[in-house]
Amino acid sequence: MSILFILLVIIGLAIVLALWGVGIYNGLVTARNAFKNAFAQIDVQLQRRFDLIPNLVETAKGYLSHERETLEAVVAARSAAQSGLAAAKANPGDPEAMAQLAAAQAQLNTGLGRLLAIVEAYPDLKASQNMMQLTEELTATENKVAFARQAYNDAAMSYNNKREVFPSSVIAGMFNFVHAALLDIPADKAEVREAPKVKF
Repeated sequence: MSILFILLVIIGLAIVLALWGVGIYNGLVTARNAFKNAFAQIDVQLQRRFDLIPNLVETAKGYLSHERETLEAVVAARSAAQSGLAAAKANPGDPEAMAQLAAAQAQLNTGLGRLLAIVEAYPDLKASQNMMQLTEELTATENKVAFARQAYNDAAMSYNNKREVFPSSVIAGMFNFVHAALLDIPADKAEVREAPKVKF
C-alpha cells in the first residue's frame, strides 16, 4: 500500500511539474506574440509615413527646383527606411534588424527635418493647402509612430523580463526564446529634433 501511495505521489508531482512547465512555455509564447503584434503596429504607421513622403516631395518639387539634392536625399532615405522596415518585419526583435531599422529611420528623420526646414523659408509653399495638409498628416503619423514604438518597447521589455527571470529562464533556454531588441529611433533625441540651419 505504501509503494502505491509513493507511486501516486510521484505521478502527481510529475503532472504538476509538467503543467507548470506548459504554463511557463505558454506565457513566453504569449509575450513573444504580444511584442510581434506591437511591432506590426509600428509597421502600419511607418508604411503610412512612407506613403506620405512621395506626395510631400512632389508638392515641394515645384517650389524647390533648386533644392533637388534635398528632395533626392529624402527619396533615397525613404527607400533605405523601407528596406530597414522589411528586414525588421521579417524578424521583429532581432538586434541587427532593429538597429538597421533605427539607423534608416534616423536618416529619414534627418532628411525630412531638412526638407521641412527649407519649406519654412518659402511662404507660398508653406501656405499651400496641399503642403499644410501633408505636414499635418505627417505630424499625426509621427505621433502614432512614437506611440506604436513605445507599445512595442513595452511589450518587448515584458517579454525579455519574462524570459530572463528564474524559473522561466530555464524553459526559455530549453526552447530557444531569444532576447528581443528594443527600437530606439533617434527622433527623440534633441540633436536630431533640432531643425537644421539653412543658409541661402
